[in-house]
Amino acid sequence: MNSAYHPDTIVAISTAPGMGAIAVIRLSGVHAIKIVDKLFKKSGGGNLQQQETHSLHFGTLWSGDMLLDEVVVSLFKNPKSYTGEDVIELSCHGSLFIQQEIVQLIIKTGARLANPGEFTLRAFLNGKLDLSQAEAVADLIASESQASHEVALQQMRGGYSSEIDLLRQKLIDFAALIELELDFSEEDVEFANRSDLEILLKALQQNLKILVDSFAYGNAIKEGVPVAIAGKPNAGKSSLLNTLFKEEKAIVSDIAGTTRDAIEDTMVMNGIKFRFIDTAGLRETSDSIEFMGIEKTKEKISKAKILLYLFDRMDCTPEEVVKDVKNLYHDDLIVLLVETKIDQYGGFFENEFNKQVMDALSGDFVNTLVGITIEDHHTINALKDILQQEVSELKTACDVVVVNLRHFNALTKALEAITSVQEGMQSGLSGDLLAVDLKEALYALSEITGAIEVDKDILGTIFGKFCIGK
Repeated sequence: MNSAYHPDTIVAISTAPGMGAIAVIRLSGVHAIKIVDKLFKKSGGGNLQQQETHSLHFGTLWSGDMLLDEVVVSLFKNPKSYTGEDVIELSCHGSLFIQQEIVQLIIKTGARLANPGEFTLRAFLNGKLDLSQAEAVADLIASESQASHEVALQQMRGGYSSEIDLLRQKLIDFAALIELELDFSEEDVEFANRSDLEILLKALQQNLKILVDSFAYGNAIKEGVPVAIAGKPNAGKSSLLNTLFKEEKAIVSDIAGTTRDAIEDTMVMNGIKFRFIDTAGLRETSDSIEFMGIEKTKEKISKAKILLYLFDRMDCTPEEVVKDVKNLYHDDLIVLLVETKIDQYGGFFENEFNKQVMDALSGDFVNTLVGITIEDHHTINALKDILQQEVSELKTACDVVVVNLRHFNALTKALEAITSVQEGMQSGLSGDLLAVDLKEALYALSEITGAIEVDKDILGTIFGKFCIGK
C-alpha cells in the first residue's frame, strides 16, 4: 500500500491508564520532532532534528518558564518507525498530573489527541503493516494466555499474511489464464490446461478448508474455551467449580436447585484459557425462577465448546442421562460424561449403568467418560488433562491458526467461491462465468490483508477497538 500523507500530528498516552513509576507519551506526524523541540531542553544542548534516528535523549520539558519534568525522549525518524512517520516517545514520571499537563502542552503546541488505534491505523495506511497484522497488534495486547500470545505474535510477524498472499497469488495466476482465454475467445484458444487448473483448485480448496477449520481452535484460544458444567440438581456441579478454583464461587447445598443463575470464571491451564460456567440443575420444575435458570443453562450450553455433563448414578437413570445429553447436543460440541461421587462406590470402574449410557451415546455424542470425586485431587487433575487434550486436538495440521471472525468469514466466502469454480469446470461452464467466482474468491482473500481498497467503515470498526495510544 502506498504511503499516506497526514498533515496533522497526533499525541496520546501509550501506557495503561492510572499512576505508575513511568508513563510513555507518543507523538506521530510530520511536526512531531518540531513540536517536542520547542518544549524539550536536551542535556548537553542541541535539538532533536539534528539527532540520529533510533536514539535516546535525556533532558527537561518546559512549559514556558515552568519546568514540568525530567524526561527521556526516544526518537524514530521516518520511515523507520512504527507508523512510518516521525515518531517521538516521551518517558516521563507516572504522575497523572504530569501526564495530563504534558499532553495538553503538546496539543497547544500544534498536535491533536489521537483517536483509538490511530497510530496502528497510520502504520497500516503507510504500508508498515497489512490489515491482518494490524489486527494482531490488538490481539497481542489483549492476550491472556501463552497460546493466545503465540498465535497473535505469529500473525503480527506476518506468518498468516504469507499464507494468504500465497493463496492470492495462486488465484491471480489462475484468473489471469482464464481472462487471457476470454481476450482470445473468438480464436477458440485454450491457454489454461483444464487438468492443471483442477489440480490447482483442489489444492486451493484444501488449503482454505484447513484455515477455515482452524478457526474452531483459534477462536477458542483467543476468547477462552467455554466449558459448560451441567447435570441434574445435586450432581456435584458447584462442588466441581469450587474445587477447580479452590474457593467458594458457588453455593453448595443438599437442597436441590440452589444454583439459579450461571456462574462463570476463567482459568489458564497449560497456556490455554478456559471459561468454566456452572449452570442450574436440569429438571422439570414449577418454580418460575428456577425455570428461567434452566432456560439460561440451555442457552449457555448452546454457545459452549465443551460440555461437562455430571451425573450421580444414585440420583438418576441411564435413560435420563442419555435424554439430557441428546437434548443439549449441538454440532461441534465436545461432550465429556463425568460420573461424580465415585468415592461412594469404592472408585471408578465399569458398571452396568455406565455401559448403558455409553452404548446409547458413544460415537455420535460422547467419546469420553471419566469419574471424579472432589476429595481426590488426582481425579480432578485427570479431568483437567482430558480438557487440555480435547482442545489440543482441535488444532489442525496447518501451522497458521485463524483467530479473527472477520478473517473466518472472508475465508469461508473464498472457499465457497472456489467450490463454485470447481463445480463450474466439471459442468463445462465457460471462462467468463468461471471468472465471476474467481474474482469473488480473490476479493475475499484480499479483504483479509487489505490488499484491496478497504471500506472506511470496516477500518473504523477494526481500529476503533484499539486502546488510545496504540
